[in-house]
Amino acid sequence: MLKGILDGCLLAIIKNKEVYGYELAEKLESYGFHSFSEGTIYPLLIRMQKEELVTSTLKKSTAGPRRKYYSLTEKGEKELVLFMERWNYLRSNVNRVLQYESDGSDTSQKGDEMDEY
Repeated sequence: MLKGILDGCLLAIIKNKEVYGYELAEKLESYGFHSFSEGTIYPLLIRMQKEELVTSTLKKSTAGPRRKYYSLTEKGEKELVLFMERWNYLRSNVNRVLQYESDGSDTSQKGDEMDEY
């Protein structure tokens, strides 16, 4: 379930500032995603770079070898907006199912304003 969601989370973090892989893992952990390591994140970043959603730059590090910092491209920013729209739609519908099915309410009048997702 997290596969597509993790992409959107990475794009959101990268949008705020240039970050390197380990920093992304730390940031995700600070938000409660404890099971993601650099080994999980780097393949996603490589794919996102191939899809031209992010770009990378090697920069000097104060400790150890140079680090690859990632930033969003214009295409990545557009993808983040689309992800946020899809996420809000999905979240709203799941919450509606959970709320109305658990309390027995009638959902026949609930909107389906974004059927294309």
